Amino acid sequence: MTVPETLVDEHHEPLSDKCESHLDENRNWPTHGTYEYTSYYHSRREIVPFTDFIAMDKEFDFVVIGAGPIGAALAFKLATDNPTSRVLVVEKNWAEPDRIVGELMQPGGCQAMEQLGLQNVFSDISAVPVHGYYISYRGRQLHVPYMHDANGQLRGVSFHHGRLVMNLRAACKAQSNVVCVEGSVTELLGQMDNNRFTAVRGVRVGPQRIQADGSDECIDVCSRKLTFVCDGITSQFRKQLNERPVELISHFCGLVLEHEPVSSDTYFDGPTGTTSHVSRPTDTAGNPLPMPHNGNVMLDGVGPVLLYQMSERETRVLADIPGPFLPSESNGQLRETLRTSLSRAAPKHLYPALHAALMRALDDSRRIRCIGSKFIPATANNIDGAVWIGDALNVRHPLTGGGMTVGLWDVVILTDLLRTHDAANSQQVQRVKAQWQWRRRPRALVVNVLSVALHALFAAETKELGLLREACFEYLAKGSHYTMQPSGFLSGLLPSPMLLIFHFFSVAFLAVYLRVSDESVAYSGGSLFYRVYSAFYTLYIAATVILPVIWRELQP
Repeated sequence: MTVPETLVDEHHEPLSDKCESHLDENRNWPTHGTYEYTSYYHSRREIVPFTDFIAMDKEFDFVVIGAGPIGAALAFKLATDNPTSRVLVVEKNWAEPDRIVGELMQPGGCQAMEQLGLQNVFSDISAVPVHGYYISYRGRQLHVPYMHDANGQLRGVSFHHGRLVMNLRAACKAQSNVVCVEGSVTELLGQMDNNRFTAVRGVRVGPQRIQADGSDECIDVCSRKLTFVCDGITSQFRKQLNERPVELISHFCGLVLEHEPVSSDTYFDGPTGTTSHVSRPTDTAGNPLPMPHNGNVMLDGVGPVLLYQMSERETRVLADIPGPFLPSESNGQLRETLRTSLSRAAPKHLYPALHAALMRALDDSRRIRCIGSKFIPATANNIDGAVWIGDALNVRHPLTGGGMTVGLWDVVILTDLLRTHDAANSQQVQRVKAQWQWRRRPRALVVNVLSVALHALFAAETKELGLLREACFEYLAKGSHYTMQPSGFLSGLLPSPMLLIFHFFSVAFLAVYLRVSDESVAYSGGSLFYRVYSAFYTLYIAATVILPVIWRELQP
């Protein structure tokens, strides 16, 4: 691998004797400092078992179903904005969750956390600052940094998903007007017409584990103002709002690499946190990532391979397998597919340390954890008394790591609107919902459309998509606004749908030029007539990639 001279650090040294607490020299970064709710992280004193909840008052102002990242952040904000209101949070399991996605927060999501008063939530969980993306394609590399503001470069954060969730739940548990119940919401309660809810007035709560025969004792809870459905990507109540079939795009298969930490003086330039070094690929002593403290995207696998740190000593590997069907693990087909993909993404002659670490992680894993990547567009909510939010409302491909950014900004916008309206007045709430849908749409559309479109290009299942992938890499490599504005889309900082469309079709026209001029490596050869024909067919393919997704996002 050729490394730019300006990025090479000649003073690299082994890090085994360095203290992990000194790896990040800027004490103003969100991963530093003390979290004010740390004492509630493991506490179960505030969690009410279902058996105890039976004897409690069953009327609440707000009911939140689910205490994932979005539900917990929403409950905290509702409680702090409405100190005299009672907030109920029902979660099936308050123990630390263990997922293989939702481990990277884009700068846009970090800004939303600040708006919610949770700017310290990344402290005390070994989180790592993220400065942008390193992209590898056909032996070439480029760095796409995050945008800057008046205070310098904006940053994201990567972490263990469960630790962030526990920090958010700790903030909920610390609020005196929040009741945290460990149980299951079995159904919504309210008025129905033709088996469809027209109004929600409460929920039915049962024990943590529901018997199949329905013999469990359940209790009805009244929600005086609003019920919020935040039960995530597998929401059991989504069909009450959206009956469209779920589109399964691909699967992410997760592994974990363990390694030595990196030092700040090796990889970063002073307090600005600007990445100034690309790791030497032959360095087996330290972090094997091509560019630590960044999202590393390798485009030469069966599908894109994404690597990011969960801590200074652990890196998540997500290998994408395109298509709705996953190879079988029982007959070894899944492992063979992953071995091929990882070997192509990080070839031994370019990345010997990373290649060895990937093969070792694959061989050592007893069971490969996989998760389906889905696309579910948002649907307008006309059901009185209830709001669907987070992945219960809207799901996008996890490739770009924008899900929590969209969900947290949904919480920011919704709670800002509710502060100036009466949540008990159904007419005012309907106006709030309409304004919320309008204000959330630009950011949600950009993040959602980009995730699906980029996956189509990066997975490149046809020659035309391979040409578009090559054009995308060449476009980002141009620098200036060709790099920084797409970076703004990725990071959730530039919610401009029209600008996204402009850049996407600029990439498409660059693909046309590469094909007609026969400068493309991904799609070469043929007569001039055939090259012109295939170039404009590629333009048509580009339109079929992005326009249907935009159309679905714009539907009410």
